[in-house]
Formats: sequence, C-alpha cells, structure tokens
Amino acid sequence: MRIGVVCPYSWDVPGGVQYHVRDLANWLIARGHDVSVLAPADDDTPLPPYVVGAGRAVPVRYNGSVARLNFGFLSAARVRRWIHDGDFDVLHIHEPATPSLSLLACWSASGPVVATFHTSNPRSRAMIAAYPILQPALEKISARIAVSEYARRTLVEHLGGDAVVIPNGVEVAFFADAAPDPAWQGTAVAPTLGFIGRIDEPRKGLPVLMAAFPKIAAAFPGVRLLVAGRGDAEEAAEDLPDALRGQVTFLGMISDAEKARLLRSVDVYVAPNTGGESFGIILVEAMSAGAPVLASDLDAFRQVLDGGRAGELFDNEDADALADAAITLLRNPARRTELRDIGSRHVRRYDWETVGADILGVYETVTAGADSLLGPGD
Repeated sequence: MRIGVVCPYSWDVPGGVQYHVRDLANWLIARGHDVSVLAPADDDTPLPPYVVGAGRAVPVRYNGSVARLNFGFLSAARVRRWIHDGDFDVLHIHEPATPSLSLLACWSASGPVVATFHTSNPRSRAMIAAYPILQPALEKISARIAVSEYARRTLVEHLGGDAVVIPNGVEVAFFADAAPDPAWQGTAVAPTLGFIGRIDEPRKGLPVLMAAFPKIAAAFPGVRLLVAGRGDAEEAAEDLPDALRGQVTFLGMISDAEKARLLRSVDVYVAPNTGGESFGIILVEAMSAGAPVLASDLDAFRQVLDGGRAGELFDNEDADALADAAITLLRNPARRTELRDIGSRHVRRYDWETVGADILGVYETVTAGADSLLGPGD
C-alpha cells in the first residue's frame, strides 16, 4: 500500500505527534508498505529517507504550548506537488484542523483520507470560530481516529462527527530491554526521581516538581532528581535552596536510547503536567521501562493509568500533594514492585503491534470503500 502521512509540526522539534508519526511510519515500512511523510523542517535538518521536508516552520502559541507550523502559498504548492507525485492509496493527516500542512493537505486531497486528532482542549473558541473555514476540508475525511477519549470529545464538541479511539503507540520492547545506567540508579537512602519534558513550558509541570523537591529531600536527604529536556536549567532551578541544587541534574536533550535507560534507572518517574494533555505517551514509555509512575490527576493521565491502578496520582498543581505521594511511594518498595508488574501488563494495549494493526485496519476499510465506489473496470 502506498501511504502518505502528514505531520503538522516541525520535525526537528521533538513532540508527541512527531514521535507518533515517526513510529507509525517505521512500523508500516517494516511490514512492506511504501510510506512518505510530509513535515515542516529546516533545510539543513537531517531527515530519515521517508520524510519530505516542507520548509521552515514558525512558532505559534496554542493550548498552553508552542506549535511550530508551516502555512502559506509556497507550502500549499509543496503539498499539492507531494500529493500528486505520491499517488497514494491513502492519505493519513494528523491534526487536520491545524493551520499548517495538515489543513493544506485536507484542502488538496482527492482520495481516501484518514485523520488522527491528538488535541484535547475542551474550551477552544478559536476552533469553534474557525469551523466554517474548516468544514469543506473536514468533509473530505473518510475516517477519523482520536488518540484518546478526551481528544475524541474535543472533536465531537468543536467540529462535529465522531472518531474511533486508537491510542498512541509505543515500542514496548525498546524500553523494557534497555539497560539501566548505574550513574542514574538510586539506593534505598538515595533514590532517584525522573522527569522528561520541555522544562521551559509551564504546562509540563516542572515548577510544581521543583516546589515539591525540598519536602521530598527532607524525607530522603540523598534523593536525586534527573531532568531531561530542552530549556533554561538555571531558570528552572532558581527557586531551589542552594543546598539542594547539586541534587538536581539537568541532562538537556537526550536521545531515545538515553531516555529508555533513564526510565529503566529511576525509582519513580514523575509526570507533574498541569493541563493540555490528551494522552500521556511518556507514562506508557515509563511503564514499559518498568518505572513506577507518579502523575498529576489529569483526566487523560487517569485514563492511561487505568484510574490509578497502574500508577499513583496526586492533585494537579499541588506541590505538597506531589511531595507526600512521592515520599509514600519511595518508602514502599513493595508498592513500587506492584506498580512495575501492573504496568508491564497494562502497556501491552499500547504496543505498536496492536496500535499499528488497528490503524492499518482503518486504512484497509477506507481503501476498500473507495474501490467499491469505482466499481469493476474503472
């Protein structure tokens, strides 16, 4: 099958949608499909052979984050040429309502179109106001996928229609088989906590974790916090007492292999995100690696953690609640072992072997429907 996949966000800035598109493309290619991905990217960005760069993206603030998008007449021409030259059996567009390559691809599409909706935003005035502009493009979509119930709800409430829920996928074995790094491993008296995310993006919640850290350190004087992600480390640590700054290690951007080793090494992975999450792929990655998860009680996180059975939850944006939950978990090795066992079973539903097959099933349904419309001899 010839499959075209459109990613609206810049390929050279890591994010959940980009990772999903990358892993889906790799899964499909490994099974013999011909895949081309169109994504914004700077001209000097090294790209995988299956990715076609559509030019530089510009940063736009949206839903508490910064999205890097590509839009305009030149971009529209590139999209039309890519679709024409690709002659795809199915076009898979991620975030089709986003004013970037995805919306341009919707306008230019003529064959079977599958769309995946990632965003969870229950009160988006912009999306409601833009509906008359979006409607002609969205009517071209043959099948809709939402990565979570909360992304589906955003779609239904703002744009109408419905979607099948197929979650983000994870290469479970990649994380489960990673070797722990002794430098990142803790001990009973000096455990390690982990955080991965853009440290200069408030909704990722690092300020909440930093506010909780002194209380955790009072209970475990040797505790260490490993922080991975882009952003200003000095600014992130400016409110920490001087005596504790040496116990927080900022790793900067890390590779996928390093991320897997970090998650395999920490005693607890903390996800203090404050909002704007429709899924929580890092939670699945942490569980895949065997890391006990402590997360804010966002609806999306609660769903990924099976209502709190596969991970501990604390009151969102409450640093004291985070600290108390972390201390309780660090003092209870039996509970951490239980969470590792539950998590390793729970993540099977998110493995690409399951998720990829479900997405491929949607492709086959829409292409079969297109073939039946053509009829014999067409």
